[in-house]
Amino acid sequence: MTLPTDRKYTASHEWVKADGDVFAVGISASAADQLGDLVFVGEVKVGAQLKQGATAGVVESVKAASDIYAPVDGEIVAFNTALEDNPSLINEGAHDAWIFKIKAANAADVEKLLDAAGYQSVVDAG
Repeated sequence: MTLPTDRKYTASHEWVKADGDVFAVGISASAADQLGDLVFVGEVKVGAQLKQGATAGVVESVKAASDIYAPVDGEIVAFNTALEDNPSLINEGAHDAWIFKIKAANAADVEKLLDAAGYQSVVDAG
């Protein structure tokens, strides 16, 4: 699988892509594959102020539930409500389906996250 290079990644399997002055956040295809068929995406609180690494939401599959983490300090400004009715959008295209958007307290912090090659080495290490 070729990872998109137009975004950054976290070791906890989130991707982060600039969308104007905010950042769209989703989970990687690798994470979606490990989880299997998603049945729920939510518990994202718009307006929440989060620190990097804090739980921002949850994804649940037929196999497991997993927290989604804030990739940087900031405020949750949007939730992709299309995922409420159709969480499988992530299974269909994990790198196309954002879960939430965050307004970073310091946008430069995003640059400190992993690039595609760095994230691939995390996935390869298992």
